Parts: sequence; C-alpha cells; structure tokens
Amino acid sequence: MKDVAALAGAGVKTVSRVINSEPNVTPAMAKRVWDAVRELDYQVDLQAGSLRRADGRTRTLGLLVGSVDNPFAGIIHRTVEDAAAERGVAVFAASMDDDARRESDAVRTFLQRRVDGLILTTAVSHPEYLALIRDRGVPVVYVDREPEEPDLDTVASANRAGAEMGTAHLIAHGHRRVALLADRLELVTASQRRDGYLDALAAAGIPAADELIVTELADAEAAAEALATLLAGDDPPTAVFSAQNIITIGALHALRQAGLSRSVALVGFDDLPLADLVEPGVTVVAQDPQRIGVLAAERIFARLEGDEAAPVRMQVPTTLIPRGTGEITPGGPPA
Repeated sequence: MKDVAALAGAGVKTVSRVINSEPNVTPAMAKRVWDAVRELDYQVDLQAGSLRRADGRTRTLGLLVGSVDNPFAGIIHRTVEDAAAERGVAVFAASMDDDARRESDAVRTFLQRRVDGLILTTAVSHPEYLALIRDRGVPVVYVDREPEEPDLDTVASANRAGAEMGTAHLIAHGHRRVALLADRLELVTASQRRDGYLDALAAAGIPAADELIVTELADAEAAAEALATLLAGDDPPTAVFSAQNIITIGALHALRQAGLSRSVALVGFDDLPLADLVEPGVTVVAQDPQRIGVLAAERIFARLEGDEAAPVRMQVPTTLIPRGTGEITPGGPPA
C-alpha cells in the first residue's frame, strides 16, 4: 500500500479510503490511486483489511444452492454474483445436493471464512445451524425453499399456485387421469407443488388417485422408471404434471420410449433448456430465477447496510408457457 501511495502521490490513508470505497476522496485522486494499483498489480488482502476495519467486513458472501448442475440454481448464482460484483463483493458458492449434512458443513465453512452475509437454499424445514448464524450476527436470506421459522427473509417461487395452474391447464384440455411426479416431500417445494396439484383436482371435482401420485423421485432416471410403470398399467394416465425440471427430463424420456410423446400430455414445473425446440415443445410453468436472485441480493445488501425491518417472505409469480405437450387432448395430438 505504501508503494501505491508513493506512485499515486497520495497518503497511505487516502489509498486505504479509495480501496475500501470510503468517502472524502476526489474522483481525480481515486483515479490516480487505481492507476497505481493496476500498474503495480497490487492485490488487496481483504481478510487482513477486515481486521483493521471498524465493521470487520470481509466483502464476501456465502451462496448455497441445490446443485450448480441445475439451470435454475445456475441463474440464481450468476444473478447474485453480478449484483455482488457491482459492490466489490466476492461470492463463495457451494452445492448441497439436497443433503442436510452437506448443507450444514457448507454453512459452517462459510462462517469460518467470516463471510458478511449468507444466501442459502435448504433441504430441511428446521436447519440446525440457524442458532450459530444468529449467534454470529450474520444476516441470511433463504431462496427457493423457506424454512418453517417465521423470522427469516425468504425469496421463493409461488410454488403452490404455479402447480395448481399447471394441473388446471391439463384438466382444461379434458384430462381426468393426471399423474403427479414429484421430488421428496420433505423438501418444501415438493410438498407445496403436490398441494397445488391436489388443489386443482379438488377445484375440478376430480378425486385424487393415489396410484397416480409418485413422489420421492431423486433424479431423471427414477422419474423415467416411475412414469414407464404408470404408462404400462391397466388404467394409465392421459396426462402428467411433473413437479421439477430434472423430473420432467425423465418424463420426456419415458414418453418417447413408450411412443407416447404425442398422445400423453405433459406440463413441467420450471423451464428447460431447448424446451421449445423438441417436438412437440414442452409446456412448462416457468419460474423466474433471475428475479429471485435479484430480490435475494437486494435483501442481503439491505441488511448489511443496516436495514432492521421485520423479515419478509417474498413470492415470485410463475408463468405458464404453452408449447405443445400441455395442449394434447386425451388420446390425441396437440389441439
């Protein structure tokens, strides 16, 4: 820092103010300092700097998503990272793969790195590490899945309403035998979407058929096997509501393998890459992960800037995108 100060013709305190984005530095002086930083390839030691700052900030966030393999999580990751970069904040990111132990380990690692704030997805209703977060005074925002604790900021899709909308779309096209393929019900998103599916059936006066509800599906392969079994039954479904994008991929494989891509309707929850390019196109209830990421970033930075308002639970609306598979009528091609 002394070398930067000498090259810029400034005091060490001025260089510190510029690097730490503190006030009372003219734009001309800030430019001279940053020019010197680049010329000398000076690397700021953020952890060492945090020890000297009054607020102890490290200018880092911890971000935990379900899996970076999932496009939904990837968009949230990118959006949070972009918002953080605008503020000179680095993001440590990790996947939990819906494993409670891995989730807990990741959060504890973030705290060991002294992150300023946390944006988390959870696999459980009552995360055991919450007491540790509160003891450290680290602000946290949950995305995608909300713990049952009421005093937390959360940003999630309108899962139940979206699932009801997708199922009702199939019913509106004449279907009465609508299968549900869903993830583990201990995941709040899966249970909410199951409830939305049941809401749509009840609103239409259609009794729920237990044999058409298959849950605890962990991946595309399990979903494909489950749907293949349903399709081979004595009274198969004429339509399928798939409650997660990876499960939808498995459903598509099963329908194609059975030669039923054009005769069994399908609506998936969450969009898929290239969903508009397959034939017929895949009808989906689309989430807005970019909006979720933006709101989560705004919330965590507001907390870091001193916002002490009551916690908020934000729901981001979903959108039905009809592309073909959801418009197939019983026993026929897309209407």
